[in-house]
Amino acid sequence: MSTVKSPDSPSTPEAAQARRNPVGSHVPVAGGLASVGLAYARDLAAETVQVFVANPRGWATPPGNPKQDEEFRAVCAAEGIPAYVHAPYLINFGSHTEATVEKSVESMRHSLRRGREIGALGVVVHTGSATGGRERKVALRQVRERVLPLLDELTHDDDPFLLLESTAGQGASLCSRTWDFGPYFEALDAHPKLGVCLDTCHIFAAGHDLAGPGGMKQTLDLLVDTVGPGRLKLVHANDSKDVVAAHKDRHENIGSGHIGADPFRELMTHPATEGVPLIIETPGGKEGHAADVARLKELRDA
Repeated sequence: MSTVKSPDSPSTPEAAQARRNPVGSHVPVAGGLASVGLAYARDLAAETVQVFVANPRGWATPPGNPKQDEEFRAVCAAEGIPAYVHAPYLINFGSHTEATVEKSVESMRHSLRRGREIGALGVVVHTGSATGGRERKVALRQVRERVLPLLDELTHDDDPFLLLESTAGQGASLCSRTWDFGPYFEALDAHPKLGVCLDTCHIFAAGHDLAGPGGMKQTLDLLVDTVGPGRLKLVHANDSKDVVAAHKDRHENIGSGHIGADPFRELMTHPATEGVPLIIETPGGKEGHAADVARLKELRDA
């Protein structure tokens, strides 16, 4: 059976839970969820992982490989590795096109089901945009109509959370600043299976100056004020190639972009991130990913 043990990896789930912020990466899984994905994670000394369970740029809903699913789930459970699924990028519950909305429902239901099958703690989905010139309130009403039933289907003890990830603020985005999570949560009745995945590059691009004095603390404070404590379940830790408020979603390696390294240290000392895993989605392939995982661990453990 594959394993992602490394010299500084936990030997028990309790050890992983005791770590304040497990650090890991999105990993490739083409060729085998466990055999490829966990081997990649092992090479990075990752303490947490995120995967796709379908083509991220398509609508296909593949069934998965039961043997690989079982091994992936078993290894993550045995090694105390929090696992997450990222839903396809095409999903948009605010779309004015009925076909897109229907496919979004099917794709989201598939991601949530596959998340449970592989033992994922959460499924990340982008919050979408109000297309076709429609008003935000109309788009959010549609979000409610289509997403709330999906949340109500999460009745198993091991069902994942649905984690909302804000965008960089391009176009008619429904959620880009911290306070935008408020209306989104209200539309979904602050469902108990609803959480937040905060992407540092996205929130910086949307206008929150994480690099300024106390910027990270202020942003996290605002998020907690908006959605309440305990709702932040995952962080996508990405630096930004562009300046604050550029509304461009271009990730950079940790410490090499306009956010810089220090705000990530500040992030990992804030009360809202206690026990919250960090996943990198940065450039550079395996070498760059390994360096970013190591850098975040250094900042965390210093």
